[in-house]
Amino acid sequence: MSQRHRRLIARYQVRPGRRFRLADCDPADAGGRDFAPLGPGTVKERAQAFLEASRTELARAQQLLWASDTQSVLIVLQAMDAAGKDGTIKHVMSGVNPQGCEVHGFRRPSEIELDHNFLWRYWDKVPERGRIGIFNRSYYEEVLVVKVHPEILAAQRLPGRAGGRKFWEARYDDINRFERHLVRNGTVILKFFLNVSRAEQRRRLLERIEARDKHWKFSAADLAERAYWREYMAAYQEMLRQTSTRWAPWYVIPADRKYVARAAIAAIVSGTIGGLGLQYPTLSGAAERELAAARRRLRAGR
Repeated sequence: MSQRHRRLIARYQVRPGRRFRLADCDPADAGGRDFAPLGPGTVKERAQAFLEASRTELARAQQLLWASDTQSVLIVLQAMDAAGKDGTIKHVMSGVNPQGCEVHGFRRPSEIELDHNFLWRYWDKVPERGRIGIFNRSYYEEVLVVKVHPEILAAQRLPGRAGGRKFWEARYDDINRFERHLVRNGTVILKFFLNVSRAEQRRRLLERIEARDKHWKFSAADLAERAYWREYMAAYQEMLRQTSTRWAPWYVIPADRKYVARAAIAAIVSGTIGGLGLQYPTLSGAAERELAAARRRLRAGR
């Protein structure tokens, strides 16, 4: 892992056990010295060059991940509406082999899913060894939207009294233990909160209304949820405090500048996979002899 990767990780990681305030994280942060401007307009150019380099590294790292077949990578993306999750997936993962990457979005749970525990529907979507899985929203919705809207929790038909302080602490604990189990069994978990400001979200929602080719992106539900901004920020802050762990830390990524967000996430993903120390499989003696025999036959024109 390069010094540049380490700097970005240190800059955006929520340190487990340390004091954390979401208000201290600047949504318009320009990425520090890695994206520092050399003159007018150069922040974007440098971020895009960094993104391209990271995508190249990520393509090589994914090939090694696939070949080694010993670990998998789960990328979790959480954000307010219009923060850029879909665009991040498109731009960061554009260079990887589609066969080794899966994206999952999770809608409102079905009646069958509601009859199981809140983590049940995520189990079979966890990436298998050698693959990268992306959760575009995730089980963290259960401590975000469900916390902001108690009526959703009431519909889950849980035993006892749900919704108090001890209930939410238990749910954070369930998530931490779930992730600890995955990590122990070879899944690397990278969690990104795309931190967009309320003003920038407003600009992007207006753009969706005013640009005809973006009408399909607008949902009245996005505007309705915007009214709960303060409640969501409180829920996000508590979630980040309670579930950023040594084995699965959170990264708060500034999302007001999309090019900075994409470059930072690409660098952290590629640097983390590249730092796993993965190796291509070594062949047994018998396999080496079989390979040598195949080489001789092919060279002989057979």
